[in-house]
Amino acid sequence: MPKLELHRRDYVSILGGDITAEELKHTLSSKFTPSTKNLPASPYLTKKNVERRWSQLDAPSLKAELLDPHTQSQSDAYHKNIENFIGTVKIPVGLAGPLRVNGLFAQDDFLIPLATTEAALVASYNRGAKLLTASGGVSAMLLNEGVTRTPGLAFYSLAEAGQFVAWAVTQYAQFKQIAQSTTSHGKLTDININIEGNHVYLVFEYLTGDASGQNMVTIATNAVFEYILAHTPVEPEYAFLDGNLSGDKKANSQTLRSVRGKKVTAEAHISADLIQKYLHTTPEKMMQFGQMTTVGGALSGAIGINAHYANALAALYIACGQDAACVAESAIGMTRMEVDKHGGLYASVTLPNLMIGTVGGGTNLPSQKACLDLMGLSGNGKSQALAEVCAALCLAGELSIVGAFCAGHFARAHHKLARK
Repeated sequence: MPKLELHRRDYVSILGGDITAEELKHTLSSKFTPSTKNLPASPYLTKKNVERRWSQLDAPSLKAELLDPHTQSQSDAYHKNIENFIGTVKIPVGLAGPLRVNGLFAQDDFLIPLATTEAALVASYNRGAKLLTASGGVSAMLLNEGVTRTPGLAFYSLAEAGQFVAWAVTQYAQFKQIAQSTTSHGKLTDININIEGNHVYLVFEYLTGDASGQNMVTIATNAVFEYILAHTPVEPEYAFLDGNLSGDKKANSQTLRSVRGKKVTAEAHISADLIQKYLHTTPEKMMQFGQMTTVGGALSGAIGINAHYANALAALYIACGQDAACVAESAIGMTRMEVDKHGGLYASVTLPNLMIGTVGGGTNLPSQKACLDLMGLSGNGKSQALAEVCAALCLAGELSIVGAFCAGHFARAHHKLARK
């Protein structure tokens, strides 16, 4: 089969004549001259340090954009959230909704703030939200909670690894006491052991209250880790606080069957009439789209099957002070769309990795707290409801984008809303 002739720049070709070997060596070689762009040694947020950083930048017109008077007046709020502070970035925030959620914890019509620079995104989620509300809302259920940290230890042999495990399983009560002494909110709920040759991975699982909990579980597990190194009867060859079994901020398949953060499922039954009215297509066509894209996802090696959870979660996480890097794992999950026995559409989403909180981290920063307050989901006792809202929002987005593809509107919407 002939290949499409692509006119592209192959940068390796510059070695063939655009640049000599000596020039390439000079361009790519290490440079040891002192830098003239040196930040103050202290990373802390003080007025003097901020001014020193800007003096290195010598960009007064840019300073006005990043360090405006309002930001300066609120700068004390940021000192536990940022190092080498120079200002704030303003990201547009739009509202999607109302989105009716009938959950175990979230029971309201929500107007959801989404921070994004991607045109058509808020419009898409707004359309899906209105459709779901017109159909009676989203049924959402928090299924499980848990945040892990997974120390890894390497021993000389499998026999030594076995000796260590035999000791470690007798220490669970001690491990729990040590871990929980570091936090007033976290609880160590489970410890599992995974052996791979002479490697041992300890899986510590916590409940973290209304905090997302990454820092909490790191500090708690580190206290246990130091106890292990001081008291183990078999000294490891080497050991690390995390052996990368937790899935922290990485796409991984293990939590599709378990949990990291909060696991939520959400569903809706939508009549064919409403599908036609809001999405201009049919339940049958949406189910066919789901079947084809499930196979496509399998062919591409995707973990989970969904259209674009990452769009909803990135925009909501940024607006509401969550750790945006956790979208890498939070955006894994399963979407299903089927024609139900009444000829309508059954649609569901399951997200097992929602790393979110309503206290701690960036949730108390002025703008981020305001976004949580808009939904009534700031502070203690609200994280479970926020998780259910997240799942409902993802369902709204799945319906809207699948409907757009089925109706042939996807490119048209982006052309209309994103092109100047």
